[in-house]
Amino acid sequence: MPSTTTAPASPTVTTPHGAPLTAWILLIILACIWGTSFILMKKGLEVFSPLELGATRVSVAALLLLPFALRHVRRVERSRFKYLLLSGVVGTFIPAFLFAYAETKLASGLAGVLNALTVVFTLLMGALFFGQRITPLRALGIGAGLLGTVVLMGLGGSGGEATPTGVGNAWYGLYIVLATLGYGLSVNVIKHHFQGMTSIAVTSLLLMLIGGPALIYLLGFTDFVHKLATVAGAWQAFGYIALLATMSTAVAMVLFNKLIRESTALFASSNTYLVPIVALGWGLLDGETINLMHCLGMVIILAGVFIINRAK
Repeated sequence: MPSTTTAPASPTVTTPHGAPLTAWILLIILACIWGTSFILMKKGLEVFSPLELGATRVSVAALLLLPFALRHVRRVERSRFKYLLLSGVVGTFIPAFLFAYAETKLASGLAGVLNALTVVFTLLMGALFFGQRITPLRALGIGAGLLGTVVLMGLGGSGGEATPTGVGNAWYGLYIVLATLGYGLSVNVIKHHFQGMTSIAVTSLLLMLIGGPALIYLLGFTDFVHKLATVAGAWQAFGYIALLATMSTAVAMVLFNKLIRESTALFASSNTYLVPIVALGWGLLDGETINLMHCLGMVIILAGVFIINRAK
């Protein structure tokens, strides 16, 4: 993060598990926000294409936080901008489009379940690029997470076009696998290169770097404006995407980066324990259905996440 300084830390209250109480509060809030994001994407896709949704999401979030970015941009060493750009591209820009494409054929609840792979890829990216150690028990957790993914996508999907319930072709979950791989790399980049910077500064600058290209593409190369003016329900769908951008991208990224600074990369990404529950709940309320193989895949993935976070 930039070279901004922070005030002396106040005494922190820790839980029996060792994490600060504020970290646990942030974790729960983030799970609720991100768990809701999948149904918001589904609603936005009723009018807009995946490319339009992804570009709108990034553009709105960047515009919301632009004043903060302009305030902090001169305080950042130039050498850090490459890491901001990297984190922005792999952790925000590309995933915004990948998740949108996934939900054209995949139930929003199942998308929320696959999001739990963030923990698996946080550990793998940490081991590959940041010297994090993978113990045999953590390797078991990684294997369980990947096995659960195969079960969920290979055996739990309907295998065809999207069904009326939205379950669709579970192999579209590969888009989410790629997105969570990007999340895992981004988490580690932020943790290792921006410890001295406030979360609002990191998030706003990161979005500033990727927001411009997203906005240019949205306004110049899509039917976004035309749809707003002519398609029934377009403004409502845009409202869902704007809420998604505000809460799940802008606000949640600030909270998530703050959580990373106050805990560890793995603890921060473990919000994915709760995200599937929230996402599945919204999906069921919207008429989606899940079968036993979906449940089995989810249990295996979350078991792998549990093992990873408990392993030493």
